[in-house]
Amino acid sequence: MARLSVIVPTFNEEAYLEDALFSVAFADEIIVIDSYSTDKTTEIAKKYATKLLQRKFDNFSNQKNFALKEATGDWVLFLDADERVTHSLEAEIKETLQNPKHGGYKINFPHYYMNRFLYHHSDNVLRLVKREDAEYVGAVHERLICKGSIGKLKNKMLHFTYKGFENYISKKESYAWFQAQQQFEKGKKTTWFHLFFKPTYRFFRSFILKGGFRDGVPGLTVAAVNAYGVFERYVKLRLLNKGFEENK
Repeated sequence: MARLSVIVPTFNEEAYLEDALFSVAFADEIIVIDSYSTDKTTEIAKKYATKLLQRKFDNFSNQKNFALKEATGDWVLFLDADERVTHSLEAEIKETLQNPKHGGYKINFPHYYMNRFLYHHSDNVLRLVKREDAEYVGAVHERLICKGSIGKLKNKMLHFTYKGFENYISKKESYAWFQAQQQFEKGKKTTWFHLFFKPTYRFFRSFILKGGFRDGVPGLTVAAVNAYGVFERYVKLRLLNKGFEENK
């Protein structure tokens, strides 16, 4: 069977990392790429990781591409610290790599929020790829590209993405600044269309089109916060155009 490398980017993930690394103990190689954590993240990583790399964070793509160059496996699985590979997914990955029919595979991620998995608020994300010619592009919502066709695995990846409401809002605020800065550097301007229609459509898409209403109050909350995140992005872009900067 082809050799599998797992790459896990981290920053202060001591509460989540050990379970993530334990879930991929079947891999031939585990690489943790850390952004100089100040908690016990690196201490935990050393228990499981084949390689522990540290690099100052500049953007998500560069961080993962740096680790990708250190990988030696034929295939690479990218895993975040708040994600878990189930036994069913592990078995499917092993079976797939015995006779792969594609150059990469998407995995479905139902998000976990308010003590339940939101199966109608999920994403199909390319995470398992042949190492050759694979690369991440984009600074914030980075995108993995690979050579060849793309398939989809049947089993799901567990994703404990929302660590409480305050953390969820904070994450949206952080992403909004990144995205606004990108738009600002491209010379983009905020319009009334961006401030009103885009957040409204994001809520409609998440809650209605994707069936978030079937997830009850958690689905409503996620749809609302996602809409807020879009609104914040364009408010911050307007601030940047007015000469304001992020207060770090």
